Amino acid sequence: MDTRLAYEGHVRRKRLFAAALAALTVAAAVAALCAGSSGLGLGDLVAALAGRASRRASVVLFNIRLPRVVTAVVAGAGLASAGLAMQGILKNPLASASTLGISQGAAFGASFAIVALGAGLQNQSLDGVTILNPYLVSACAFACSMLSTGIVLGLSRLRSATPESMVLSGVALSTLFAGGTTLLQYFAADVKVAAVVFWSFGDLGRTSWREIAVMSAVVALSLAYHLANRWSYNALQSGEDQAKGLGVNVERSRLVGMLVSSLAAAVVVSYVGIINFIGLVAPHIARRFVGGDYRYLLPASALTGALLLLLADTAARLVVAPVILPIGAITSFLGAPLFLYLLFRRKGTS
Repeated sequence: MDTRLAYEGHVRRKRLFAAALAALTVAAAVAALCAGSSGLGLGDLVAALAGRASRRASVVLFNIRLPRVVTAVVAGAGLASAGLAMQGILKNPLASASTLGISQGAAFGASFAIVALGAGLQNQSLDGVTILNPYLVSACAFACSMLSTGIVLGLSRLRSATPESMVLSGVALSTLFAGGTTLLQYFAADVKVAAVVFWSFGDLGRTSWREIAVMSAVVALSLAYHLANRWSYNALQSGEDQAKGLGVNVERSRLVGMLVSSLAAAVVVSYVGIINFIGLVAPHIARRFVGGDYRYLLPASALTGALLLLLADTAARLVVAPVILPIGAITSFLGAPLFLYLLFRRKGTS
């Protein structure tokens, strides 16, 4: 009886943590909608929801800030859940879209579209850089990121899909695509190099509602697949032999799980650019509070990723407002020290 009560209390704490994360994410979304250089606050948001706000307030809130907030939530949840699945499938705490060549493949594809296909230009009147054909850039980024995934899965298939071969293949492809991107920039004109750098910064404000709908659908389907296979992921944590003894098709789970995770990460990166550390740090934060049970770890990781990206984007908009800092730089500055703290704290308690 005591054991049952202890287990119920353990489960209750995990659910409360997930509920607290959801509440914090909603609060952060409201704060992000109210924060900015236009001077709009919570009262303007309430008036806009009631249909009584000015046209300017409605345009700022619903056409500029709301798409950005939704993009942050969807992209953060997608990158975090994909990173968690990769870490569990490969049994490598450093696995993520950035370490397996997916982000670097997307950067190469975007660079190729801008430099070779003429999808970028410099707008001299605004003294800034804009992307002439964002759909072509996103399509090429997605194609190359999935090409990276296909190569990793193909090579690992030849080596019986061992986690080590997948990780090493991803590291090699990351270097290969990074070198290709550097060569493209070396031979490109200054205007095109500026456009490539601008895309690689990452930007949550470049998505339209149609792109948000596509990204949301892919992330939702990816989350649904991972949740449906949560028991297989739990079994894999005990080792391949134990998982096979429980009836898990290890190779199939690993290959399909990697494909689904890579697809979600590739779609997100192709639309918003390179977002560092969210897919790496968010699962580790969630794991410290809910443990390694994927029934609770998956939703907790997704919510943590959404919250982290929302907070990072809000900071990017407010630190030197009205200038918006690159979101990729903000997540790197915040994510690297946090990851080091989690790493050394884990070693100190092990």
